[in-house]
Amino acid sequence: MDDCLKTYTNDASRFLVIEGTMVHYRIEGKGKPLLLLHGAFSSLHSFDVWTEILKKRYQVIRLDLPGLGLSQPPTWIHKNGIQVYLQYLQRFLEILEIDNCSVAGSSLGGWLAWELALVRPSLIDKMVLLAAAGYMDTRSIPTPFQMARTPVLGKVATYTNIPKTLFKRYLNQVYYDKKKVTKPLLKRYYDLFSREGNVENFYKLVNGKFRDHIPRLPNIETPTLIIWGEHDAWIPLSNAFKFKDAIPNSELIIYDDLGHLPMEEAPIPTAQDLVDFLEGSTEMATTG
Repeated sequence: MDDCLKTYTNDASRFLVIEGTMVHYRIEGKGKPLLLLHGAFSSLHSFDVWTEILKKRYQVIRLDLPGLGLSQPPTWIHKNGIQVYLQYLQRFLEILEIDNCSVAGSSLGGWLAWELALVRPSLIDKMVLLAAAGYMDTRSIPTPFQMARTPVLGKVATYTNIPKTLFKRYLNQVYYDKKKVTKPLLKRYYDLFSREGNVENFYKLVNGKFRDHIPRLPNIETPTLIIWGEHDAWIPLSNAFKFKDAIPNSELIIYDDLGHLPMEEAPIPTAQDLVDFLEGSTEMATTG
């Protein structure tokens, strides 16, 4: 058992195998299933505080996506980009015998959420997008992703350790309140992202094939809540309005004091926004 497995698992941690890949996941609480999907530099731990709040109402399901956190990197992930993740998620839910759930996704996880709502609308009851990715224009691609697409820098990163100082700089970009970038937070992000095979998997994912399904956003019928930090340095706030305009049955909440990770930087108010939305509240604010 490697050090990461010892440090970043707990009594709720479970493992299963999908397509030959070991997957780390957790299911906590009782109630209607709520699937939480993390971003590309992250792990299921980004929803730790949310889970403590939400498991009192819902069956909270979260997993480390392939090649991130404690889930093994599949060798085939780079061939079809985001579509492989969608197949992986559908198989994961099938194994758990979940045929309908709500889903909340951050960044890459948000991209997966809305793509899933397109390919399997009956699977998703309600959807929450937290600074969701998916727009492929230059301004919408975070700096680390652009670096990984540079052949020389990408290949160097694949075979060498990423300096912790560089990782701290990235965390300072995604957090608006820099005081919240603590040593334990930096250690967790760094340990899990730099775990053997994960960096190479990230490079392959970023340089994989992508199909632009943004024009299909108006086809989404799933009720959707969009949450965004006004000071998001990785995906511009303008994208929040693009999603709002494109997805017919959607609401938008903007927090004026948050960055790219609203559920980590302000877990209590954002979790309440999610609950209000899932429970059908009609008195939601449009700004935080």
